[in-house]
Amino acid sequence: MPVATAHCVALEGAVGHLIDVQVDVSQGVVVTSLVGRPDASINEARDRCRTAISNSQFEWPSTRRVTILLSPADLPKRGTHFDLAIAVGVLAAADKRSTLRDALEGTVLIGELTLDGRLRTVPGVLAMTMAASARGFHRVFVPEPQAAEAALVPGMSVFGFRSLAQVIAELQGQVVPDAPRVDCNTSGNLLSWQGDSRLDEVDMGDIIGMDDARYAMEVAAAGGHHIMLTGPKGAGKTSLAERMPGILPDLALDEALELTAVLSLSGVLEGDQGLVTKRPFFAPHHSASRVSLLGGGTGRVRPGEISRAHHGVLFLDEFPLFNNDIIEALRQPLESGEVTIARGEETATYPARGMFVLACNPCRCGNYSPNPVKNSCTCKEVARREYRLKLEGPVMDRIDITRQITPVPKHIGRDPLHRPETSAEIRERVTAARRVQSERYAGRSWRVNGQAPGPLLRNQWPLDDEAAAALDEAIYAGTITRRGGTRVHRLAWTVADLAGVDRPGPVELETALGLRTSQPLPAKALTRRAAG
Repeated sequence: MPVATAHCVALEGAVGHLIDVQVDVSQGVVVTSLVGRPDASINEARDRCRTAISNSQFEWPSTRRVTILLSPADLPKRGTHFDLAIAVGVLAAADKRSTLRDALEGTVLIGELTLDGRLRTVPGVLAMTMAASARGFHRVFVPEPQAAEAALVPGMSVFGFRSLAQVIAELQGQVVPDAPRVDCNTSGNLLSWQGDSRLDEVDMGDIIGMDDARYAMEVAAAGGHHIMLTGPKGAGKTSLAERMPGILPDLALDEALELTAVLSLSGVLEGDQGLVTKRPFFAPHHSASRVSLLGGGTGRVRPGEISRAHHGVLFLDEFPLFNNDIIEALRQPLESGEVTIARGEETATYPARGMFVLACNPCRCGNYSPNPVKNSCTCKEVARREYRLKLEGPVMDRIDITRQITPVPKHIGRDPLHRPETSAEIRERVTAARRVQSERYAGRSWRVNGQAPGPLLRNQWPLDDEAAAALDEAIYAGTITRRGGTRVHRLAWTVADLAGVDRPGPVELETALGLRTSQPLPAKALTRRAAG
């Protein structure tokens, strides 16, 4: 009998690889061999598929030798979503006619089978469908609850089924039989993506005063820059961070697809939820584990909080209290915008291009002040020094903006004429600035200034001569590092985009240096922003 080939997708992190499930049914010793580096869950598919086929009123070739190859054979495969492709491939190879084999051309099959032949949902359907589309496939069969998720991929014909019998009937051009509804469950993960509805009720208009910090948050939002807020407890650091999603523009279609794919891999999407359009906001506690933040886990590797905050905001409050290994591990996502998890022979790479908002107190108790009159700190000098050491070094050099937050003075807090700008007003400027950046970087792999590579910035989008000379002087004077110079360059472009300036000049550079080094901002910057 000829070899039948079904198609599925293997995932390495967020990257999908097309897999040919080749099945040969021939004379020989009666055995079912599954080769091509399958994991334990795929090896168990032999029993699941055999029983599912029998209970679906089809015939397993029990008197023949069945060889199943997952090709390419050198790529590790894992997950139960290969069940449907294996079962259909076996039936196609055992079929004396070519109807079923021909129908598999150009079709990707995804789904886990139960013993009675029903199709169960699996995580990562959107990422697998995107990978199939990139390889030229235009038809995909998935469990019925996940049809809406797969249909998010443009140009893909999606068929949602409840059972193996329905899949075979569709492939053979027969009337699709009825089947019981499938429970929407992704590998036992009981989490669901609901977002934080509490954040919908907060607004920048609630923040009194703090013009300097508010402007820093606006620049961070406009250019996708990472920001560190330092100040005594109760100064408003958390309040500012929680209002960051409210000043960010809505997700573009490609951003929404990327984020939804990551959440699908995490298993936190409801089956019929569809496209996620709201920017995520995560605020893990400082006692969170490395695996929960960066990703990993026993069995199947899953994305962590950093990746689930892709194109959104990750707020790390009390940053110095996080474990040292977590702080050091942030170097890669802060610099490259992705997280790579290596575990034995398994390597998974997930996107992590969210904005990092870090916050910390001046010491553990939060009461330290350099002014002896106001200082009520109870920390020992050794503890205070250890606390501050975590805010130095390579990780902090990757933070674009650092601002010192001070409590609002009484005369501002009680001023009846003071009317802070709302989130909607700020979001309008941020959206306009991001629109300029999307036009500037059209066709590139990045979207905002905070992700632009340094060499390209210097060559294609340089500062004007006076600003470039001032930046070089700051670098050679040791005020900032070479990496810091690249980040100041990015900040200068964001300041210029917010101000409507075609090219950053001395004022934009001075503002960017102030944002980078936590120095006071020039009055021209805030005045021009208020006028705009």
